[in-house]
Amino acid sequence: MKAFSYGRAKSVADAAIAASKPGVKIIAGGTNLLDLMKLQVETPSTLVDINRLPLDTIEETSEGGLRIGALVRNSDLAADPRVRRHYGVLSRALLAGASAQLRNKATTAGNLLQRTRCYYFYDVTKPCNKRVPGSGCSALAGFNRIHAVLGGSEACIATHPSDMAVAMRALDAKVEAIDHEGNTRTIPIADFHTLPSRTPEIETTLNSGEIVTAVTLPPPPPGAQVYRKVRDRASYAFALVSVAAIVDSVHGRIRSARLAFGGLAPKPWRVTTAEQKLTNATAGTTTFDAAADAVLESARGYGSNDFKIPLTRRTLHGVLGEITRT
Repeated sequence: MKAFSYGRAKSVADAAIAASKPGVKIIAGGTNLLDLMKLQVETPSTLVDINRLPLDTIEETSEGGLRIGALVRNSDLAADPRVRRHYGVLSRALLAGASAQLRNKATTAGNLLQRTRCYYFYDVTKPCNKRVPGSGCSALAGFNRIHAVLGGSEACIATHPSDMAVAMRALDAKVEAIDHEGNTRTIPIADFHTLPSRTPEIETTLNSGEIVTAVTLPPPPPGAQVYRKVRDRASYAFALVSVAAIVDSVHGRIRSARLAFGGLAPKPWRVTTAEQKLTNATAGTTTFDAAADAVLESARGYGSNDFKIPLTRRTLHGVLGEITRT
């Protein structure tokens, strides 16, 4: 780890101003950033601690949703009675995401902003366009078992690692941000993370000097909620495939559906056409196959990760079968 200076932000405005300066990184839980600093993937000259800022509350909105502060810890969010009761898919995704110790430190904003766990991104001896733009993507012809089969490019096939973000994508969450001049804006989570295209080093639509202050959830949608995560081992592993599903069905007839996927793409993945295939359809193999076909229409494996394509189909069938039987 390279030497760095440390300071504490006295206000949200103070933190946003700091974030606009070269070499400065904002730190809260630090569960991802500190690992990257130890490996010298990240080498900030200054860390600005925001843990004392008043961004750690969960409040009900006038519309009937929730506003979640950027510093709300993952463990507190998963355990909140309102989240467990009305946004079960989010609570389950958080509990599937990491160990209890990590959830006690990790924050809502930090979870959204965490970096990929691509082996080559973490290995500074290997070419990686996320670390060094233009150096190449080692994963394309390398060991790419955990990598993307959707949404990637010839510049990068890394996946986004968050479980929480997948659930929030299904819930149509919105991200609130403020910049160093005090301007605020709200970003739909569908537009928050970016695809790599030719610039994989750009991972979100946040501008320089913008920081996340909260995430808002709309009123809970109708239907049963399920989060299923398929991984190499039952704990401390990132998703090979995950599905966040919210399905409103009665007597085997699906009235509406929302599907978001993790482990498949550089951002939480949602396919509107797949949801349309399910809407007003009878639950069953034919309907589920049509939805899976829509999700996987543009899927491409790179050798070691080819198995993710049939695995996604099986996982989606299992989730839809479970949720429409209840």
